[in-house]
Amino acid sequence: MTSMLTISDIHTYIGESHILQGVSMDVPEGRVVALLGRNGVGKTTLIHSIIGFRSIRSGSIRFEGEEIGALPAHRIVRLGIGLVPQGRRIFSSLTVNENLHVPYKSSGPKAARYDAERVFELFPALKERREHRGNKLSGGEQQMLATGRALMSGPKLLLMDEPSEGLAPLLVREMAEIIRGLTKEGLTILLVEQKLSFVLEIADYAYVMSKGQIVYHSTPDALWKNEEVKTRHLGI
Repeated sequence: MTSMLTISDIHTYIGESHILQGVSMDVPEGRVVALLGRNGVGKTTLIHSIIGFRSIRSGSIRFEGEEIGALPAHRIVRLGIGLVPQGRRIFSSLTVNENLHVPYKSSGPKAARYDAERVFELFPALKERREHRGNKLSGGEQQMLATGRALMSGPKLLLMDEPSEGLAPLLVREMAEIIRGLTKEGLTILLVEQKLSFVLEIADYAYVMSKGQIVYHSTPDALWKNEEVKTRHLGI
């Protein structure tokens, strides 16, 4: 399998705090790779390091063979990496339609595939509320909007940070179906999650993080059968 994203021994600090301590992982093209771990272990810091919100102190982040570890976020997005951030981070004063047209749109076949009408096909509830402001949407609708907004940039790789957080079980299942559909269209996804059940449903491979380090990686099925890892690092 061709690697789309390769992370090699990266170290990231926030102030003097050494958050990521030699993280390495691989995201093959066209796959869903999950990163699991308890709160505060460094998962979001890894996402922010990939997208350029945090500078890495050392190590390498390569996207389609190109080193991006020192690039600013706007250049990384233009290469074809999209972000669905934790907490959605939509613009509450803008309408659904206006939120969707905020992102920079990259060029290429995947960019042409994802326009507003395609987003409304994926999330019919958003089409019905396209003129509603972000602060009038439910939590589930805000998550749909955050995902649709990221797709509008035409990404090759989509970073999703806790997409099931705060969603009702029915909406979690719907989000799983959407993610499976996106990968069938050729999108590659790095998924940060705490819900192992969600990961088991959609991921091709899983990494577990603890205290800024990758402590385990395997197929989701193998992770499910590993009681020690689940108890020690996931609290299950």
